[in-house]
Amino acid sequence: MRKLLITAFAMLFTPVLWGQETVQVSRQDLEARIESKNLQLKIASAEVHSAEADLLMSRAMHLPNIKASYTGISTNNPLMAFGSKLNQERVTMEDFNPANLNNPKNIFNFATKLEVQQPIYNKDAVYLKKAGEVKVEVLKLKQERTREYLKFELNKAYMQLQMAYKNVEVLEGARATVLANKKVIDNYFKNGMIQKSDVLDMNVRVAEIDSQIRFANSNVQNASDYLFYLMDESPENKVMKPSETLEYQEDLLTPDPVLSTERKDLQAFRKSLESYDYLVKSSEAKFLPRLNAFGSFELYDNKPYQFNANGYVVGVELSWNIFDGMKAKSEIAKYKADLAKSETEVAQYQKQSTLELTKAYRQVNDADHKVKLSKQAWEQTAEAYRIRKNRYEQGLEKASDVLNAETLMSKKELEYHQSVLEYNTALEYYKFLK
Repeated sequence: MRKLLITAFAMLFTPVLWGQETVQVSRQDLEARIESKNLQLKIASAEVHSAEADLLMSRAMHLPNIKASYTGISTNNPLMAFGSKLNQERVTMEDFNPANLNNPKNIFNFATKLEVQQPIYNKDAVYLKKAGEVKVEVLKLKQERTREYLKFELNKAYMQLQMAYKNVEVLEGARATVLANKKVIDNYFKNGMIQKSDVLDMNVRVAEIDSQIRFANSNVQNASDYLFYLMDESPENKVMKPSETLEYQEDLLTPDPVLSTERKDLQAFRKSLESYDYLVKSSEAKFLPRLNAFGSFELYDNKPYQFNANGYVVGVELSWNIFDGMKAKSEIAKYKADLAKSETEVAQYQKQSTLELTKAYRQVNDADHKVKLSKQAWEQTAEAYRIRKNRYEQGLEKASDVLNAETLMSKKELEYHQSVLEYNTALEYYKFLK
């Protein structure tokens, strides 16, 4: 009968959820959906793809650069005119006449050119590529850590949804109990056995629980909306309902927790130091000579789209940038300073992470102790309410005493479930940090 009353009250006093589609979900379903839909994971994946695309550009240090062009000019510049005739293979003795050399007639030159540049040895580019490879590895580790964090966030949100539904269930059960007591008190009042003030106190308690139920239903919707946000789905006219109930997750913790060196964020920080090291080496390698090959094949004519003359150029260039205005040296100093800063940040982050892990360990133990105390308090207030109700029915207690005992019992039950949520959340956070 009590369950029927709770169901009826749930239908009457849940205006926030009334008329919405209820989506039954499990923790495993949500974990599978967040993997492909979460926006934060998509951003992390895009960062990895961007770094991989940057790394592809480093292939230029091995592959040739090939360029084709077609150019048409009209000129009477003495040097350009004579050179164009040479390229077109049309030079005659008359062209060596000083008058013609100094004042040539306007000529046309159409050139088709294929140029090839082939890097052979560029040590600074080699180190830049290695720095890019390390950057990709770092971002992949950060992506994994983001995935782990979102799993923790999802578990926490799912437990908050469980807690919201548990609050509604407890409050609806309390309202059913209050209404049953109110019916008895109303009968006593009609028979002149109690004062009007007892009836008014009971009405106030009913209104109080109705307000709490409405607030609890709003919390259900809020927790559901946050889960939809994590899934990147629209929460319109929908509310999630967990397929599992909130339960105490007992776990034996090992004393003196030690920070795992395999944590993805710690690996990423340590790996990033390699990137700065390669950047320093790349800047230092700029003082080394570079060796590159080049070549071109050319077609010339004084008419468009005619190719009656041709020529080629091939060669190797050894270049050495002896002085670049202290640019490379400044880069070395900057990267070394960044490396020293990063090493300090890594050391600080590891100590901070150890501190957070130790703190989380204490929070789990404190929350576990709180669960035990709140459960004991709930059981004691429930027994006290049972005793007072029996004594009231025998005329040995006042209605206000029964009402206060019921209110305290309901409060302690909610506190117990809240302590379970706090413990489970602290345990999940500890596992995430460890």
